[in-house]
Amino acid sequence: RARRCCPSLVALCGHSRGAGEGPLGEVARLTAALRCPAGIVEIRSVRVGVVAIRAVHTGFYLAMNKQGRLYGSKEFSPNCKFTERIEENGYNTYASLRWRHRGRPMFLSLNSKGRPQRGGQTRRQHLSTHFLPMLIS
Repeated sequence: RARRCCPSLVALCGHSRGAGEGPLGEVARLTAALRCPAGIVEIRSVRVGVVAIRAVHTGFYLAMNKQGRLYGSKEFSPNCKFTERIEENGYNTYASLRWRHRGRPMFLSLNSKGRPQRGGQTRRQHLSTHFLPMLIS
């Protein structure tokens, strides 16, 4: 909860359960993200329940366009705002505050290879939309 008061560095570790993956696979992905500066992001609170995600290495903000595609934006804009929700399993989901697809929220999602998925194809229940923020000191 402290990270809501002040900006903190976190790594987003995808929660996926593909074939041959499990807790060791998650640890390996997290370790790789921590070694690579591009894997470290900063989650800043914009207002209650709304956050902005910024890559520390490049300074770009994560944004989602009307089609649900993720992109990096040098300037902060309404496309950079995501609603953050803590799910029952302890993981967080991030949905675009601005855009919806057929009335449904579009979520930040990574496939098993770590590539972004289009927001219109995602649901809150999909494990590919679940992330675990971790403080980095």
